[in-house]
This record gives sequence, C-alpha cells and structure tokens, in this order.
Amino acid sequence: MIRVETVARGLEHPWALEFLPDGRMLVTEREGRLRIVELSGRVSAPLAGVPGVYASGQGGLLDVALDPSFAENRLVYLSYAEPGEGGAGTAVARGRLGEGRLEDLQVIYRQQPKVEGGNHFGSRLAFTGDGKLFVTQGERFSHRKQAQDLSSHLGKIVRINPDGTTPEDNPFVGRSGARPEIWSYGHRNVQAAAIHPESGQLWTVEHGARGGDELNHPEAGKNYGWPVITYGVDYSGLKIGEGTAKEGMEQPVYYWDPVIAPSGMVFYTGDAFPGWKGSVLIGSMQPGALVRLELSGGKVVQEERYREGELGSRIRDVQQGPDGLVYVVTDEGDGRLLRVLPVRR
Repeated sequence: MIRVETVARGLEHPWALEFLPDGRMLVTEREGRLRIVELSGRVSAPLAGVPGVYASGQGGLLDVALDPSFAENRLVYLSYAEPGEGGAGTAVARGRLGEGRLEDLQVIYRQQPKVEGGNHFGSRLAFTGDGKLFVTQGERFSHRKQAQDLSSHLGKIVRINPDGTTPEDNPFVGRSGARPEIWSYGHRNVQAAAIHPESGQLWTVEHGARGGDELNHPEAGKNYGWPVITYGVDYSGLKIGEGTAKEGMEQPVYYWDPVIAPSGMVFYTGDAFPGWKGSVLIGSMQPGALVRLELSGGKVVQEERYREGELGSRIRDVQQGPDGLVYVVTDEGDGRLLRVLPVRR
C-alpha cells in the first residue's frame, strides 16, 4: 500500500529532477527553465545561465544530472534540444552551480546532424561508476532510417567523458564512417536510463510506435533494431520494417503492447519500501502510472502499476530520494512534484 503527497505544484511541464546533496532538488521545465525545489515545497525563481533551447513539440530543456564529483566541483549537466543550422538536435552542456545561476556554461556534446521537426530528442543522462557519461537520444521521428546509420548520431546512445571527449575504448573508435561517440544504435526514442546499482550496467526504456515500448540493457556496439525490427506498428496501422527479429539485431529484455509511454526510471535501493528493493521504477505517461518491474536473473518476473492519487497523471521522471522515498514529476502545464510513501499499518 502506498500514499502520495504533493511537494510542489505550478511547474510548467517539468521534465526531470535530481537531488542535491543537501536534499533540495533541481527540476527542469521543458520551456527552458531550471529551478531549485525545497522539500518544504518552495520553488525558486529560474536559475540564470541555462542554455537557450528549442522549446517546440517534445523539444526543450530535458534531463539534469550532477557530476560524480559534485561536492568538489559543483558541476551540473543538462541535456536539451538545441536550435541551429538545419533545425535542432539533442545537446549536453555543463556549468557550475552558483548562487541563483549556472556559471561557466560549456556545451560538451552536440547531436549531428541537426534536422527539422519537434519530436524524439530523447534524452537522459547517466553517469557510470568510472565517471563516463551516457547520453540517450531519439531518431527525430521523421528521420528513423538514420538510427541504422553509424555516420549519424540519430537513434543512438553515446558514451563520452565528462568534458565531452571520446573514451578510447568506445566500440566504434577508429572505424571509418562511424561516429566514435556511439555506444549502441538502432534506438527509437530513449527517454529513460539508469545504471544498475550492482552490475554497473546501463539499462534503458524507449518508446515504440503503436506497441513496442522496450526495456533494454544496451551493450557496446550492438544494434537494437529500429526501424528494421519492432514489436509495434506505425500509427497508421501499417507494418514497420521486416518483423520482430533479425540476425545481428538484439531482442528487448521486455516490451509493452499496448504501450506505457515510458519516461524516467530508477533502480530502487532504499529501505522505505522493502518489497521494492532491486525493482525498476518507470514513469508512464499513457495511461499514466508509476510502473514497477521486479527482476530476477536479468529478466522481468512481475509488473505492477500504481495510479493512486496524482500517480494517474503523466509521470515524466522518477527518482529515489535520500530518505528512501520515491519522487516523481508530472508532465502538465500545472505540473507537480510528488512524494510516494508507504502506508504504515
């Protein structure tokens, strides 16, 4: 049994939240604002120094993450839709958190090419235990064939160093015609990512079309099939690609049909919900829920959905707080930051 409290309201399409060491939260709003929310519910004015964003359709200010050495360097990372020549593309910038602003902002990654349209930017940021940064992206909807093209960043997960340089052990370093930042490819629109607390492995959830949302653990150099294979069909009802399987392309760990429209995920490690330990918690925007997957041996053995109170809204991001409770944001014009608590008996 759970109950849900509203911590803060009045956020405009909040997209991501990240806890600061002092318990406050950084929250992004898709329109291009970064705010600090206190546990009391007080919402700060927008921080200055945030990069300009392409706030159209699904584009805007997206994920936020702290540097693993934040306590020493105060660095904050943002992913966002960046306007530029050719249209827009997913980008990552970092800056030092100062008083009411980000200082010394630096763009460390830009998706290439930039293309027209307002859909499928991704994007989540996930730091590994050794300090590498995964950036998940989409294939920009109308450009889905590029998900199979290694000369394009579209439909790829990339792995970079915190300063934006490329790790020497990336799978396509030195390969002619391939972008060296690429970690895995054949992705549609990855809007959820988390590092497994025990294995250190990247896990993701990505949007399908009509059917075919996928849970994956993307591995170096592997092809996850989009748009050649999928468990979904096009929005028109027509078949996509060649079917559900093809040699040389990976199968999902788990998929949904009908879809849950996933966004945001976390591996739960706290003590507040003992029965949830080791589970994956995922935000669902359609029909709206907090989704819990129980894993065993790398496979999903049980799924539960929670819609109590405001959890029936479009859940955009999910995080575990330092108190072991679960916090989510709802993707609405009057968006809320919610706290999920156990019901004590």
